[in-house]
Amino acid sequence: MTVDSKSQNGVNGHSAATPAEKIQNINGQGGQPELAKLDASKLTIELATCLKPLQEPETLRFGMNFTDHMIVATFDPLTGWSIPELKPYGPLTLDPSCSCFHYCPNVFEGMKAHLGPDGKPRLFRPNMNMRRLEGSAERMALPPIDGDEVLKLVKVLVTTDARWIPEGESFSLYLRPTIIGTRASLGVTASDSAMLYIIASPSGPYFPQGFRPMSLFAMGENVRAWPGGTGGHKVGGNYAPAFLPQRIAAKQGYDQVLWLFGEEKNITEAGAMNFFVVVQRDDGDMDVITAPLDGTILPGVTRASCLIIAADPSFQEKYKLRLHIHERTFTMKELMQWSEQGKLVEAFCVGTAVSVGSVNRIGFEGKEITLPLNGAVLGPVSYAIREQVLGIQEGRVQWEDWSVLCEE
Repeated sequence: MTVDSKSQNGVNGHSAATPAEKIQNINGQGGQPELAKLDASKLTIELATCLKPLQEPETLRFGMNFTDHMIVATFDPLTGWSIPELKPYGPLTLDPSCSCFHYCPNVFEGMKAHLGPDGKPRLFRPNMNMRRLEGSAERMALPPIDGDEVLKLVKVLVTTDARWIPEGESFSLYLRPTIIGTRASLGVTASDSAMLYIIASPSGPYFPQGFRPMSLFAMGENVRAWPGGTGGHKVGGNYAPAFLPQRIAAKQGYDQVLWLFGEEKNITEAGAMNFFVVVQRDDGDMDVITAPLDGTILPGVTRASCLIIAADPSFQEKYKLRLHIHERTFTMKELMQWSEQGKLVEAFCVGTAVSVGSVNRIGFEGKEITLPLNGAVLGPVSYAIREQVLGIQEGRVQWEDWSVLCEE
């Protein structure tokens, strides 16, 4: 067949087809194209020819070292998701005008793979991470993503780089599935192009110098999240505005910011973690309280798991605890009153990185609340919850279907 270059080609011989014509060519007819969905079964694999040396576990620092491989897939508005690739870890190539650099349509998840007693890697409630990833992508108006397919890719990366999972309690392989908007334009609009990539980093204990309680600096003049915002999603834009307040807290001698919101100074989160308090009741039982999921609180996987564990009768019997669980708004004024009354038994933070970490003091408006740890690094409630969570994550404790083998 002869092609008329004048009618078929544009300047310099490049196709001059309009986007509508391209869509028609894809379909063979007019209308919307049949966009390819993310399909983990089509994964192509290019293994690294030279593997990196493993680092000694005791020298690991969170997020500083990465495994031999990563997984990448891209979304094109005309064709859909590309065939995912597992390939050697390395830099990404992106246009400087990509929307991810200018408007932050970036979302991610934080997950961990642990080695069980059988030596097999396993994930902790990964379906929750995938549902949250889907919701975060939707909130950022990114192309739709199938979390179940992402999870299949995560499992492949874990099994491929399983040699990187350090052995020992509190050691793990941290996983970061990420989706970024890659629309190459400075127009202020949703990104119709995207890149999914998954990277992995061997991780040691959250406190490399030894597990210890945290100190918090309560702050209301800067806020982490607000009603109608993105605080209930794991998006990149939530984090950078917290860096300056974190510096302020550090200058005051505290580890993290305790975020307060509104005129009543509602307590929300601590740093990038969910925050809990334990309050002694008059009847001898204890109330475990955390802020409700009102759109300003990140629905943490560890948070949800701690609530379920703490409410379980068998758990309470095992650790000789009598707990009542509450997801409700509470204020800095209440926290100070509980402390003054001698009822504030514990405060602790939970998250993927720290698991469960106790709080020993909270600074607010020139005053300080001191938690009665009596020389311990954890109170009885946070200790019991942490033991149970780590036991499940590491495959030492059976709990429903929360521990998921990567070979499945």
